[in-house]
Amino acid sequence: MFKGIDISASGLTAQRLRMDTISSNIANAETTRDEDGNTYRRKVPIFKQKLDREMEAGSGNISGVNSAGVEVAKIAEDQSPFRLEYRPDHPDANEEGYVELPNVSVMTEMVNMIDASRAYEANIQAISNYKSMANSALNIST
Repeated sequence: MFKGIDISASGLTAQRLRMDTISSNIANAETTRDEDGNTYRRKVPIFKQKLDREMEAGSGNISGVNSAGVEVAKIAEDQSPFRLEYRPDHPDANEEGYVELPNVSVMTEMVNMIDASRAYEANIQAISNYKSMANSALNIST
């Protein structure tokens, strides 16, 4: 029963990181230069089952405490093309007057935020259900 709580807790952690990444994307939707002088690229977390990690390690121990759930394998940069916008007065405009803006769509990020929020809520509900089942099991014996 506690393994189910661990799985949901790993889901909570992953979705929180996903929401943080989405927030960062929205905050940088108009950022034309990052600290290195490059145009900001949209970030996307890549999730991986913890079971996969155990199998890749070759330990064969898939019944371990940390073998279930999800984790963030990496945060990748979206390689889709940048948006070009005509702003001849902008300091980062090229010779033709176009500015390279990040490949971030605020509308897409908001939809992803709603999805991450719902997944977070589902994991909270699952933990609540596990706690309720444990409480009911304790009450059976009395």
